[in-house]
Amino acid sequence: MTTEQQLLATVTTTVHAAAARVVRPEKTPTTAPELFAALGANDEAVTEVLRPALLEALPGSRWTSDEHGSGPMPAGDWWVVDPVGGNMNAVQGMPDWNVGVSLVRDGEPVLAVLYAPVADETFTAIAGVGTFLNGVPVRASAKTDLSLALTGTGQAKPNRDAAHAERAGAAVGAMLQHALYVRASVPVGHQLAQVAAGRMDVHWQFDNLRSHIAPVLLAREAGAVVTDLDGKPWEIASDGYLAAAPGVHQAALDVLRAVR
Repeated sequence: MTTEQQLLATVTTTVHAAAARVVRPEKTPTTAPELFAALGANDEAVTEVLRPALLEALPGSRWTSDEHGSGPMPAGDWWVVDPVGGNMNAVQGMPDWNVGVSLVRDGEPVLAVLYAPVADETFTAIAGVGTFLNGVPVRASAKTDLSLALTGTGQAKPNRDAAHAERAGAAVGAMLQHALYVRASVPVGHQLAQVAAGRMDVHWQFDNLRSHIAPVLLAREAGAVVTDLDGKPWEIASDGYLAAAPGVHQAALDVLRAVR
């Protein structure tokens, strides 16, 4: 077992333990203080488990859980964590939420774990090794016709800016004219994991947040083509991205270019 495999096993066990700390309030929050208190409590509970365990597992590593952060990463080993992807869903009693962790080394993702407790699905990847779902290798879709594709996007973060909303809406409208279905949902990590598993064919974002690093690695290692919205290879500092089955990536990129 390689060092990365040993580390991946430790991360996976820790992520499972952390996910068990996520709770839904007895009553669904109806005010801003109630809602943000519930969201914060889940983030803190997961972080309390993950942070000490991950930092101990890799001496000298550092930590960031700024799920809405973006841009280049500093040199060295960094744990990039989305404590509860889809935290709003968890608080509202919906099943689509997860805990995601990636290790970034000198600006490149090395490994990733994404655990969806309700579905009991654990996605893992090591750079250059491939993506696995509950220990079984998975591959991106083999579709070649965008008109048959299940595509999707979603809010990477809350944003009420009018121009941002219009661009997002225009992209959904454009894709509806070419793809079979378009999903608009959160968390982003859930959709990217579905692309990795070959269940969804396309996912795009106009934002590229650090919390997306783990699921982007899952998609890429499963054979999906992941680029920025100009068609260049995805990087952590890219402005946005498209992750798609190889056979429909170019067609999806053409649709999105028309609305940029």
